[in-house]
Amino acid sequence: MNINYSAAASHLGSSAVRDILKVTQGKDIISLAGGLPAEELFPMEAVREAYSRVLSTDSSALQYGLTEGYTPLRDKIAARLQEQGISVTASELLLTTGSQQAIDLICRILLDPGDAVLVEAPTYLAALQVLGSYRADIQTVANDEQGMLPDDLEDKLRKFKPKLLYAVPTFNNPSGATWSKERREQVVELCRRYGVLILEDNPYGEIKFEKNNMLYPLPLASIDQNYGSEPCVIYTGTFSKIVAPALRTGWVTGPPELIKVLAKAKQAADLHSSTIDQRALDQLLSSFDIDKHIRLISAEYATRMELLSAELTSRSWEGVHFQRPRGGMFLWLTLPQEIQAAALLPLAVEKGVAFVPGEVFYSEQPQKNTMRLNFTHTRPELIPVAVQRLEEALVQWRHSTQLI
Repeated sequence: MNINYSAAASHLGSSAVRDILKVTQGKDIISLAGGLPAEELFPMEAVREAYSRVLSTDSSALQYGLTEGYTPLRDKIAARLQEQGISVTASELLLTTGSQQAIDLICRILLDPGDAVLVEAPTYLAALQVLGSYRADIQTVANDEQGMLPDDLEDKLRKFKPKLLYAVPTFNNPSGATWSKERREQVVELCRRYGVLILEDNPYGEIKFEKNNMLYPLPLASIDQNYGSEPCVIYTGTFSKIVAPALRTGWVTGPPELIKVLAKAKQAADLHSSTIDQRALDQLLSSFDIDKHIRLISAEYATRMELLSAELTSRSWEGVHFQRPRGGMFLWLTLPQEIQAAALLPLAVEKGVAFVPGEVFYSEQPQKNTMRLNFTHTRPELIPVAVQRLEEALVQWRHSTQLI
C-alpha cells in the first residue's frame, strides 16, 4: 500500500543516540553514548514501597486523572522549585510524560512552519528533532564556555524575530557547560526586551558536583521572576535523572495563560500522564529523603567524571581537549580538526566502546571533530577499559588514514 504521509511526518528525524544504542545492544560494548543514569543507584526499595502503598490504599490510582497532574505531587514540586528561587503554585504547573513531552507540547502550541527558534551550538539532539518536526527555522546563537554571546543574540533577535529561544544553561547536554550568572542575566534581559519566550530545559540541574550550592547560578526562571511582571521563561524539569527514567514524569511551568493552553494540547495528546506513577512519586517524596539520594548520586557521578577526566588526561592525546563539567552527565571531547568522530565510531564499536559523534548536536555548521561521552552509566572499573578501547580506535584510524 502506498501511504501518503503528511508534510510533518517527512520532517521526523531518527535519534543518532537511539540508533547507536541499537547497534550496541546485547554486545560486549562499553557504551559512553546514551544519556543514562546508573541502574545500580536507583532507589529500588523506596520505589517498590511507594507503589505498594499506593496500590494497597487507593484503587483510584488506576483511574483516569487530571490532565494537569496529581495535585499533591504538583504541590511538592512547587515547594522544591521555591527552593531553587522559582515561585510557583500547583495551579501554575503541568505534569508531563517526561520533560521531552513538555518540549513537544510547547512547540506544538507556539510554532508554525517557518517560525524562527534560537538555540545553542551544540544543543540537545531530541530538541532539534522536535523543532525539525514542526518545521521551525532553527538559528544558532554563538556561544563560549560562559553561555550565549549577548551581541550575537541581540543581532539574531533583531534579524529573525524568533518565537522562542531554547537552551539548557545548566550542565548542558551535550557539552556539560554551565552559563555564568552574568550571561544568564543578559539573555533574560534581551529576550524580555524583544518579547521572546525562553524555554529553559533543566533535566540535570540538581546533579551538582560541588557541595556549595552558592557556587551555582540561579535558573533563568528565577532571574526572570525578579522583573516582577509576566514571566518570559518557560521552565521544564524531570524526575528521570534524579529518581528513574521509567517513571516518565516531568513538569513545566511558565506564563499562566500558556500553561492553560498547554493543558489543552496535552488533553489532545494523551489525556494525562500515568496516574499510578504520579501517585507513587508523591508517596516517594513523602517518605523518602530524595535530597540525600541526589547528594549520593551526585557524589558517585562526580567520582566517575573525575575518573574519566583523569584517564583522558593521562593519554596525552595530541590536539585533544575538554572541560570538566561541574555537574550533569556528559563530557564534551574535541579532537584534532582532521579527525571526524562519525568516521571513528565504527572503529570504536569494533574495539568495544561507543560514543555519540558531536556533529548530530548542531543545527548548522557542525563541528565534526567532537564527541559526547556519558560517564554516569558506566561502572567505575570499566571507565579505564573504555578509554583504552577508544585509544585503540584512534590509533587504528590514524594508521588507516596514513595508508590512504
